[in-house]
Amino acid sequence: MTVRTRLSVFITTYNNGRTLTACLESIKWADEIILLDSFSTDDTLAIAQRYGALISQHEFLGYGPQKRMALAATTHDWVLLLDADEVLSPALQTEIRRLLERGPDADGYEIPRQEQMFWRMYNPATRMNHYLRLFDKRKSGIDDMPIHAAPKVRGRIVRLKAPLYHYGETDIHTKVDKINAYSTGLVADKLKRRHWGIPLIMLFYPPLFFIRSYLFKRNFLNGWAGFINSAIAAFYVFLKYAKLYEHHQFAKYGTRLLPDDAPPLPSEYAPRPTDPP
Repeated sequence: MTVRTRLSVFITTYNNGRTLTACLESIKWADEIILLDSFSTDDTLAIAQRYGALISQHEFLGYGPQKRMALAATTHDWVLLLDADEVLSPALQTEIRRLLERGPDADGYEIPRQEQMFWRMYNPATRMNHYLRLFDKRKSGIDDMPIHAAPKVRGRIVRLKAPLYHYGETDIHTKVDKINAYSTGLVADKLKRRHWGIPLIMLFYPPLFFIRSYLFKRNFLNGWAGFINSAIAAFYVFLKYAKLYEHHQFAKYGTRLLPDDAPPLPSEYAPRPTDPP
């Protein structure tokens, strides 16, 4: 007789009260829910307590370190990584539970993510991104990407069919705020790695990225929401390289192109020994 594989779910949170109830409701059948919180000030902890989550708190050290700490707290070999604004669709819950009943036949599973796109959800025929979320922790680890830290699995990876719902981008304001913060974080990482970039990328890559998103990923199926989303995604690509170029210009010229009585540069733009001439 096959013994059902036990599952730990791990989540990191900070002020996720708006979405956490739906998230936890979709995984309340899991054997263990681990929640690592960065000292939320809303009702995040009260919601987690109602669902019997094992809660710990730690200051935010970065996406990768937080996820590694949460993963380390799990007690079962098979784990599911979720963000607090993600929800397992009913079909995905059934698919995962059946997989656990018969026993996994791979080392990790990628899950398609169906996004909230402002006032609507992705058309199911849109080309969704797949994310490695369900895996054997004995054969895996969390990488050090500055924003989108993710599991890396040594072994066979299979794709599941049913989607994960993502409710992270409720409106245009939220999405633009997010890409502004993300692009700044990615520039800091590129500077650490001494990736200087080429200015012409700003000119050619964003239009190509728009075409990729709108046509090849079928965002045109999502109406005007798909057009707006693709345009913002292209702007995100532009921002990353524009901010990188901006940093290099500040490092090169300082305040020399400004009036003599101009105030000093913000500290984040002060020249550093590692900056190129």
